[in-house]
Amino acid sequence: MRIVVKVGTSTLAYATGRLNIRHTEQLVKVLSDLKNEGHEVILVSSGAIGMGVGKLSLPTRPKDTTTKQACAAVGQCELMYTYDRLFNAYNHTVAQILLTGVDVEHTERRVNFQNTLSRLLELGALPIINENDTVATDEITSIGDNDTLAAIVACCAKADMLVLLSDIDAISTTKKFTTPSAAAKNANPTPRNIFAKTPPSASPCISESEGFISYLVK
Repeated sequence: MRIVVKVGTSTLAYATGRLNIRHTEQLVKVLSDLKNEGHEVILVSSGAIGMGVGKLSLPTRPKDTTTKQACAAVGQCELMYTYDRLFNAYNHTVAQILLTGVDVEHTERRVNFQNTLSRLLELGALPIINENDTVATDEITSIGDNDTLAAIVACCAKADMLVLLSDIDAISTTKKFTTPSAAAKNANPTPRNIFAKTPPSASPCISESEGFISYLVK
């Protein structure tokens, strides 16, 4: 099975920007075990700006674009170093892919991305994908958020499953909360082990473990 997993900044790092070691190590352990079981895993990971804030010892997350870009440049290095070190302990090789909105909207560039992704999976690598926050700053180049990026990656990779790891309480059943009828789907009614062996037909399902809430989309 080909699985795309998205993880957010609040899962990987504290508000200070420092690494949440327990969460990150648990994530790597679970994904490594999925690969050991024979699944193909693609990780869409936020966290570059947040980890850059910690690495640069800034008192708060910056509000201006230039400093955010600087934090992303520093934090992406720290993020990949951390993933490389942790996955290497389980004998798995990681690869970095940074994307912008132009990369997925332009047909030739999107095909290049798909070809690279496909070859990495064939070679047994675990691709780690993030938006290129150092250059994607406007509506044209920016994808927007990594939930959207994960959905795009899942489509491009022809994934069997998309898993969104989040610590929010609910998800909207419509595109935006624009009307009172835009209901929120509570994420707590059916708690399950986050990576329990679930048949592909059991989708979508909602699970909760270790403070994570995942939405599995088939």
